[in-house]
Amino acid sequence: MAVGELTKALAELPRRLERLNKSGLKKLSRTDEDARFLRQRGDTFVLGYTGEIAVSDDHLIVAQRVTQNATDNGSLLPMIDEVKQRCGARPGAALADSGFFSVANLEQMEQQNIDGYVPDSNLACELNLGRRCRLKARAASHRRMRAKLRSPAGQAAYARRKAVVEPVFGVLKQQRGMRQFRTRGLEKVKGEFTLATLAYNITRLQALMAA
Repeated sequence: MAVGELTKALAELPRRLERLNKSGLKKLSRTDEDARFLRQRGDTFVLGYTGEIAVSDDHLIVAQRVTQNATDNGSLLPMIDEVKQRCGARPGAALADSGFFSVANLEQMEQQNIDGYVPDSNLACELNLGRRCRLKARAASHRRMRAKLRSPAGQAAYARRKAVVEPVFGVLKQQRGMRQFRTRGLEKVKGEFTLATLAYNITRLQALMAA
């Protein structure tokens, strides 16, 4: 590294340390200070953002957002609010995987009269692998959710989730190449994701009209 580059890097250290302390994180990206380390399966981490979508039964994206959240369980209620804002009414039902589970989320959905289908991680293993989970649910809303998802109707509804949202993610990732964002900075990434979801909806509407 040249002397000039080293001097510049040293001069930037106080600003980067200040941002790091304010963020509460242990490390920030040198190329994109808005990016965050996100947890993936197998307890691995990747640097980036989380693109989230809410999908209707006819595979239209009715709401979308980009977050810096390391996990998903804080995103369910904001996404429901996003659907209400975009569609003019709250959804009658909400299906989400176990990453979006929390007792607070279940209680809020009950208060809003939303028919939720969101398993905890132990129940998700039971539904997917057939092994009955041993950890007991203590909260009343949690017990009600387990009972609902163990019923034939609840299992059918939860299985429907994969058929609704996964094909849309498949199109965005496989056909549109959105396995990573091309821009840097939270606002630019939000714009990129918005354009991608709009483009998807246009082609989806064309397919529905031609059917």
